[in-house]
Amino acid sequence: MTAVKAKGRGKKRVSHPSRTRAKNPSKRWVATVKTDSTHPPEGLFTKNASTIARRLASKEVSPKGLTSGLRMLTYFINRAGEGLSAARRTELEKAKALLSNRIRKNKKKKNGSL
Repeated sequence: MTAVKAKGRGKKRVSHPSRTRAKNPSKRWVATVKTDSTHPPEGLFTKNASTIARRLASKEVSPKGLTSGLRMLTYFINRAGEGLSAARRTELEKAKALLSNRIRKNKKKKNGSL
């Protein structure tokens, strides 16, 4: 931790280096992750939102359930970072919303049947 003198007050405030963004973009956590646990079909994330959501919800792609598909999509968005175009990011966020709604409906259905 480093102490920084606040302007005009004479008090010191402490800045936390762990809370600041990495200075080197190659040091982002998502760039270092190596995973072999899931294999979405090639080119899936280039399709429209409803197709992405439907495929990620399938047992074929996400054998552990809907939340696994949602994590996969979130991971892809984080991994792509600033390299995603605004239109592609919007489409992926729509797919994320569709999956989230589907998860919410499934939870309500399970809770209602208990």
